[in-house]
Amino acid sequence: MIEIPAGAFLFGRDDGPENERPRRVLEGQAFAINRTEITNRQYQSFVDATGHRSAFYATHPILGLDDRPVVGVSWVDADAFCRHYGLALPSEQQYERAARGTKGGRYPWGEAPPDPTRANSGTDACCSADARDGYPMTAPADSFADGASTEGVLNLVGNVWEWTGDLYAPYEGGPPIGSVGSYRVLRGGSWNSDPKHLTTTYRLAYDPEFRFSGNGGFRCVRSAP
Repeated sequence: MIEIPAGAFLFGRDDGPENERPRRVLEGQAFAINRTEITNRQYQSFVDATGHRSAFYATHPILGLDDRPVVGVSWVDADAFCRHYGLALPSEQQYERAARGTKGGRYPWGEAPPDPTRANSGTDACCSADARDGYPMTAPADSFADGASTEGVLNLVGNVWEWTGDLYAPYEGGPPIGSVGSYRVLRGGSWNSDPKHLTTTYRLAYDPEFRFSGNGGFRCVRSAP
């Protein structure tokens, strides 16, 4: 895990989709976050230890490779994995701080748009896969070092969407959007995302019970004592 220090950071954005507003400065607490997405190998170790159900794509010839990020897991599956190791899914604020650094970059590496050396993504028009980055689907979790965040966290945009711990709600502090508890938030875009979905601020509301997505995974955080 990589340590993220406490301090001020930018959260939200005023020049993007309505659900990313308002942009403001927050004071964040220290935490640590997995350097990579959780892999199939790591998830299978959890399954073997606990008897929890396997990932839906565990036997897929590409998506199920040991070094690829686990996909085909619901929010409950991801939450159970993190809890088993004394960890938690990141909040939206933790995810965005890890991805944007303290300067509030549009991308983990800064302001330059995504390219095949920095992120595993899809076609320019939503939402189909391509292999311009060398991978038709998921890439190994430790790939794309050129796209690392300021602190060295990998693939915070691209490769797979990542579950956060938060319910999908307006940033202004209103109630969750939709019926209470309906949606959780995914962050970061994936191997079949177009550029507009690959920013550090993009928010995707998703059914927490759905586990059949081949482009959704997760990583965990540890809060400071």
